[in-house]
This record gives sequence, structure tokens and C-alpha cells, in this order.
Amino acid sequence: MTKKNAFYAQSGGVTAVINSSACGVIETCRKHSDKIGNVYAGKNGIIGALTEQLIDTSKESDEDIAALKKTPSGGFGSCRFKLKSLEDNKREYERLIEIFKAHNIGYFFYNGGGDSADTCYKVSQLSEKMGFPVQAIHVPKTVDNDLPITDNCPGFGSVAKYIAVSTLEASFDVRSMAATSTKIFVIEVMGRHAGWIAAAGALVEDYGIPVVTLFPEIEFDQEKFIAAVDAKVKEHGYCTIVVSEGAHYPDGKFLAEQGTRDDFGHAQLGGAAPVVANMIKEALDLKFHWAVADYLQRAARHLSPESDVEQAYALGQAAVEKALEGKNSIMPTIVRESSNPYKWSIGEANLSDVANVEKMMPMDFISEDGFGITDKCKEYLYPLIKGESYPDYDDNGMPKYVTMKGELVEKKLEEFKL
Repeated sequence: MTKKNAFYAQSGGVTAVINSSACGVIETCRKHSDKIGNVYAGKNGIIGALTEQLIDTSKESDEDIAALKKTPSGGFGSCRFKLKSLEDNKREYERLIEIFKAHNIGYFFYNGGGDSADTCYKVSQLSEKMGFPVQAIHVPKTVDNDLPITDNCPGFGSVAKYIAVSTLEASFDVRSMAATSTKIFVIEVMGRHAGWIAAAGALVEDYGIPVVTLFPEIEFDQEKFIAAVDAKVKEHGYCTIVVSEGAHYPDGKFLAEQGTRDDFGHAQLGGAAPVVANMIKEALDLKFHWAVADYLQRAARHLSPESDVEQAYALGQAAVEKALEGKNSIMPTIVRESSNPYKWSIGEANLSDVANVEKMMPMDFISEDGFGITDKCKEYLYPLIKGESYPDYDDNGMPKYVTMKGELVEKKLEEFKL
């Protein structure tokens, strides 16, 4: 029987460690070359499959694949392209199966968040109906840390450490200038509906920083917020504010909403920091500075904690191993065995329980006043940011990040318009 090939794709916003998962998938497939043929990677994610732009990873050296583990962002390109429901757009799913048939692909490893879990689930269902079974395994990834069942998501630990450290450093700066200059620093972080990243910024409280945090889980009350900031400034002389991009008013409108939507249908956010800073200026007449962490927070491989890198790799590895065990339509997960000392293992979840489900911050992780985090939250967060996994640096002082050759295989089907 002819060996089946594998297809790997990266989806949605990339992270500091998504390439570590890619490394785990490809290296594990190579170790099982007696059972799995070639590994093709989608150029720019799932779009690469639809347009038959398949990267031949066999052209990449073992050294370059290994270097992915220390390289941020998407080594093969990612995309924001959500396949609609089977009922609304069956042609795209049928096209995927046609591509898989044409290139003898029997394994589909999709590395992404909730939307890609949904796509993976649908592909596994449709492939059976079309008579070409494909084992579809979802490899979890999201800086938002909002996938269900898994204790945490690869990518979150890195962004959490970056935000915690950056917030602490910027707060030290403000503290040193507060007597005669800036008294307010606002940092905006990612997190559309879940406040996990904002919670990481709130860790600076343990280091003597007066901080007020705005979570998506807590409806924004401007009067209470201004009062909290005013109290911090009067007591400490300055205040740091960590605001999630998903902070919203009681009517559901985001502080940062721009009135546009991305390709996944999500409201386009960005701009909560200046909104909050100007509120403080108008109410308290205090000098401020604000910053939006944006891509910096999710690309900061130079500050990735060791566990985030290792978990990302382990989940990619487990995806292949579970496929070889005959598993289908599942997602390998992180199971927390203990927090102190931090121990974890690999579990699994059915994609039917994962697809399109968001995990919010538990309310007992948020302080009673709604502007901070509890000890229970800190117990959860600190293990995820401990330890370092630095990249190697060249003689010029720059990190040794790798770029894939990206050679494409020859097309076998007619052109497909998206």
C-alpha cells in the first residue's frame, strides 16, 4: 500500500512559537518515513491548499527545520481566511479533498485557534463522505489562550512573559519621571474576548507597581475606572493601566472598535489605549504616555519561556503520533499535573468539543473590584512564564532566525479562484 503524504498549515495570527509546532510535526513525520511520505506545507496557510501552492518540505534541510524551533512567526506563511459552513460554501471543502486526492495526502495537521479547529473538524467529516478519508488533527495555537479543554495554548506563555516584563520595565520608567512629568502609562494588549494577556500585565502588582487592569470579562464603568486610577496616583504618585483590546461598554461596544471587520468576521480592534488615556486626561488632567503592544507581543521569540517552546513542539509531535495511532478529528492538549513544581503532560480532546468554543478567564481569577487578579490567577500564570529559551545570536548581535526555501511542488489540478 502506498504511503500517504501529510499536509501542514498555519492559520490566523502567528505566534513566537508556532514554528516550534511546525518543527515538531515535520521532524516527527521524518522519523516515521516508513509510514508517512512527504510533508507538504500550505503557502500562506489553508489558502495554499485551495490554490495548490504546496511547499515541499523535503527540500528543507534537517538543520533548517530544527532552526524553526527558535524562529518566531509563520515559517510557511499564515492567513486570515475562514472557510464558511459546508452548507454555504461546499466547493472550498470539496476543493481541499480534491487537492488531497491529487497529492495522496492522508494526514491533515492544522495549526491554529478556534476557527481552524472548526475547519479541521469539517474536513474530517466531509472526507469520509467523499470516499477519501483524511485524518485531520488540530494543533493548538493562540496567544489569546482561549481554546477550551487544554490548560493553556502555545504562544500564550511567550506573549504573557513579554507583556509582564514590558509592563514592569515601562512602569519603572514612569515611576522615575512621575515627580515632574508623566504620571500615567497605558499599555494595550491583545485579547478580544478573554483577558488572559491583560492578566499577565497585572502581575507587576507583585513588584510594587500600582496597576489598574481592564478585562473583556468585566463591563467597563468609566466612573469607577477614573476613581481607581485617581486613588492609585494619590497614593503612589503614578499609575500603570493595562487595557485589553476587548474591553467593552455594558452595551457590548468595544472601547477600541473601529467599525470595520476582519476576514473572520470579527470586529477590527485597535485604539483602546488612546481612548483610555484621553479619558484620564480629561477627568484628572494628568500627563500620560500610551503604547499598543500589537505585533511586538506575539513575535517576541527572544523572550519566550522554555515551557512555551517545549509545549508547542510536543503538541506538534503528538499530533503526528496520534494520527499514526489511527486517531482522527482530535486536538492534543496540555494537561497541568501540578503548578508547584510545574508539571504537564499531553492529553487530547475531540474537535467537536473544541470548535468555535472560547475559554474566558474564570471570575475567581479577577479581583473583587474588577481591576486586578487574584492569587489563584497568579498561581496559574507564573509557571507559564518561568524559564527562558533564548535564540542563538550571530556575530552582529542579531538572532539567528531561519527562512524556509519554500519550493513548491508541481500543480496537478486546474486553477481555483477564491
